[in-house]
Amino acid sequence: MTAILPQSPYIWPRNQALFVQLSDLQIIEAIQEGNESVFEQIFRKHYAGLCAYARSFLRDADDAEEIVQTVFVGIWEKHAELTITQSLKSYLYRAVHNHCLNRIKHLKIREAHQQYATYYEASAYESVTETVYKNELETQINEAVEKLPAQCQVIFKMSRFEELKYQEIATQLGLSIKTVENQIGKALKILRLELADYLPVLFWFCFNLF
Repeated sequence: MTAILPQSPYIWPRNQALFVQLSDLQIIEAIQEGNESVFEQIFRKHYAGLCAYARSFLRDADDAEEIVQTVFVGIWEKHAELTITQSLKSYLYRAVHNHCLNRIKHLKIREAHQQYATYYEASAYESVTETVYKNELETQINEAVEKLPAQCQVIFKMSRFEELKYQEIATQLGLSIKTVENQIGKALKILRLELADYLPVLFWFCFNLF
């Protein structure tokens, strides 16, 4: 799939030497002001990396490119209201991350439920009570993860759902490994408290969440 840049009547200059001297704050301000040249440079700099990141979720190149393009088009369409309180790179990766999760929401939980059902169907039928309990458990897990603080949630999902190493997470988000470790520990502590009533069942069919 060919990368799609927002349409513009202007010819964009490609002064890479000038671009690399800009700070994140200057780049964000330039995009807010509608500077198409700076926006294109950001697009070209991060496009391939973001597509590779999206493929780690979706496993499909076309879907991955569509997600990345959607993120950039969304930024440009609302560039005047753009608000970024973290590094620009972290913002882009988090945006792609969230879009991908929306595409494959609940996938890991559904897989766990399938394994759970297969195990028990081999020995006995599944009662209505068990079905209700599993649905409730899925809801509780998702709600608990979504309650995590923003940065904590992103790091936890990258570690558990994408199976990225701490160093890879730290590199992608521009953080120290120690920060990543602390955020994972914080996430686990919060989830154990939120899901305390469900831990025995989680151990059987979703133990790798912890």
